[in-house]
Order: sequence, then C-alpha cells, then structure tokens
Amino acid sequence: MDNDAAPDTRAEGTAVRRAVLGAEHVDAARARTTPFTEPFQDLITRYAWGEIWTRPGLDRRTRSCMVLTALCANGHWDELAMHVRAALRNGLTPAELQEVFLQAAVYCGVPAANKAFAIAQRVLEEDDG
Repeated sequence: MDNDAAPDTRAEGTAVRRAVLGAEHVDAARARTTPFTEPFQDLITRYAWGEIWTRPGLDRRTRSCMVLTALCANGHWDELAMHVRAALRNGLTPAELQEVFLQAAVYCGVPAANKAFAIAQRVLEEDDG
C-alpha cells in the first residue's frame, strides 16, 4: 500500500465513522484501544470506513440496510444495536427498519429476524426515553 494514501484514507474513514456511528461511540472505541487492538482499529477505520463506506456507488441509507441484513443473517447481535442507531442517523425511519427486518425474515430466517426486531425495539425505546 502507498504510505501517502494511508493518512487520507484514515482521515476520511474517521470522518465517516464518526458521522455514521456517532462521535461518542467512536471516541469510546478509541479510548478502549490497546496496543493489541490498535491494528484492528486502524484496519476498520481505513478499510471499512475509509475505503468502502466512502465509495460513491451506494448512499449511506442503502449501506445501512445492507449492514443490518448482513448482521442479522450472520447472527452478529453485539453489533446490531450499534448499526440500528447508525441506520437511524443515516435517515432510515422505524418503518423502514421494520421493512428491512421483515425482508430479512424471509431470507435470513424468522428466528434471526425475531432477534433483530427485539434489538431494534430496544434501541427505539432507548432513543424515545
């Protein structure tokens, strides 16, 4: 990789990550970073956020729908609440979240969608409270 490209990708990734996940979440993740986890934090900032989320082919709302479906399909429940919040930040409505998880019920399975609905409901209640 070109060393000159890394700082720009990192900066772009950090900006998108903060916009999508929220500054508070990103700051907390950075505060928990250790020498052991630093390479991973750098990887996701540069690659997931700086290379993928910045691509022009899909808007952030669509990317959020895809991430929610992938997390549901793979049972990545620890990440789902964070990405439900991100989807709301990216402009999805609760009704659109409902549609994402109804679609996921057909393609990912009813038990997975059931779990996703429960997590999303908790997030929506927390945000209303």
